[in-house]
Amino acid sequence: MSTEKPRGGAAKEAFSGRTMFIFAAIGSAVGLGNIWRFPYVAFDNGGGAFMIPYLVALLTAGIPLLMLDYAIGHRYRGSAPLSFRRLHPKLETIGWWQLCICVVIAIYYALIIGWAMQYTVFSFGKVWGDDPASFFMKDYMRVSDQVTIGFDFIWPVFIATAIAWLVLLVVLMLGVQNGIGKMNVVLIPLLVVMFLIMVGMALTLPGAAKGLDALFTPSWGALADSSVWVAAYGQIFFSLSVGFGIMVTYASYLKPRSDLSGSALVVGFANSSFELLAGIGVFAALGFMANASGTQVADVATSGIGLAFIAFPAIISQAPFGTLIGVLFFGALAFAGFTSLISIVEVIVAGVRDKLGLSRPAAVSLVVIPLAALSLLFFPTTTGLNLLDVVDSFVNNFGIVTAALISVMLLSAGFTALPTLRDHINSVSSFKLGRTWMIMAGGITPLILGYILIDQVTKTASEGYNDMPQWFVNTFGWGMAAALVVIAFLLSRLPWSRRTAEAFTSPAPAIQDAYLDRKAIARHDPLTHYTGTAGRTAALDQDFSLRAIDRGTVVRKDAPWAHSAGENVPDGADRAQSRPATGSQSRPTEGELS
Repeated sequence: MSTEKPRGGAAKEAFSGRTMFIFAAIGSAVGLGNIWRFPYVAFDNGGGAFMIPYLVALLTAGIPLLMLDYAIGHRYRGSAPLSFRRLHPKLETIGWWQLCICVVIAIYYALIIGWAMQYTVFSFGKVWGDDPASFFMKDYMRVSDQVTIGFDFIWPVFIATAIAWLVLLVVLMLGVQNGIGKMNVVLIPLLVVMFLIMVGMALTLPGAAKGLDALFTPSWGALADSSVWVAAYGQIFFSLSVGFGIMVTYASYLKPRSDLSGSALVVGFANSSFELLAGIGVFAALGFMANASGTQVADVATSGIGLAFIAFPAIISQAPFGTLIGVLFFGALAFAGFTSLISIVEVIVAGVRDKLGLSRPAAVSLVVIPLAALSLLFFPTTTGLNLLDVVDSFVNNFGIVTAALISVMLLSAGFTALPTLRDHINSVSSFKLGRTWMIMAGGITPLILGYILIDQVTKTASEGYNDMPQWFVNTFGWGMAAALVVIAFLLSRLPWSRRTAEAFTSPAPAIQDAYLDRKAIARHDPLTHYTGTAGRTAALDQDFSLRAIDRGTVVRKDAPWAHSAGENVPDGADRAQSRPATGSQSRPTEGELS
């Protein structure tokens, strides 16, 4: 297995190269939402005209956020909790919050993969018959009339979900290079090939052109609707796996010299290209369905579980070579879901491993077995579908969005970390970033995320959620979302294990803010008690800590704390002028920079 030796010591797993990292990042980004969410969002928000706000959202929010996550993970070389702690001790809770979100997503995500696996087999005999909706709801999932928590297990679904967890356990046990990396290198090209074949077959179906017309015919008036732009930003945000620890964790496995900005561009455009491919395939098939039933495409267009497990089986039953289309579609759905599940659970494994100082096999066992138990206990049941519906909606719309919003606001306005992270990206990347990137990541993104959050909160609070009982929504929706914050805070208060040097050393100094940490800077106090923290970046062996302060770009002449005790600085002069220039021999010690 490929390893690297960071400053401070313990061997850390790594991808063998940038290509493998890109495959893994694409595998995380390309998930279920690319296939069953994007096509309908585009259709419902202006068709072809939607591509304009979608591209704007990709360039102004999606890729900048990818770069931000990459910078944190690559600079601080740890799991989400450890990387945020190394960035600044007060930010550790953000890392645990993102990890807790991954816990919730993982326990229901495996269920959907189990469905896709079974429906791949069902495609050979088209066992759903003439009424796919009734088959899925009544015969397959046997959905209870009561919205509650029950333990009436559906054993075929239970077994399929257990198989997904078992395969995941093996992959994660094999490690970053031999497990995660190699699995993505195999599955992502296979996924693309399978989907290309399916799309090619869908385009030959009678009525396919009708479906493509419905998808791509532009409604230019939609561009004047703010909700269309919000939908574009929401789709980009949810489909790129940003804001909940995945890309931070994966970037920590990159080698010290890795092109971060170039990788973000590749992953961002690859994800969007697959979404466009999925839109073509899905709407070509929906056009066939509308043509066969004598209805309009709008009458059969849907998204999510309804598209995948109700609409597509109906298409497969009527289409020429329907069996092959079904195997390709559900097989691709299973592969896309599995590569995303790998990344989601790896966030948890990495965090537990860093916190407790465990070996990979021990950490994987400690994480996967309890997650699998919770997943198998609550979801392959007659009440599991309603639980999935509520948990998925709230963890995405309120958990991920809120965590991302707060983290971006803290990094930009609270801790002024963007200049240092930008410098780190530029130190290793071919595509250089400037003030524009900081404006997009720290300005545009919080505004959009804030609007999405407020809109969702007000709508759900006033209208309720899908006519479900209030106690159920309060417990597994609002209650779950709030509990994640509390649990994250408590986890951040637990001590780090002394069995791992990773908890006590960092390849890069913490980011000291000229105002937030003004007393510590004035006294030359370290931010943490870990005096062994390295004072140089892993990438260039060049010190970036306190550079802005040294150069006077952060500390202003009127800063009340600019004159530290014991320093003879003329009244009104810039403290930076009395300090040595960046790169001089009289730098603070590594302990002072920790």
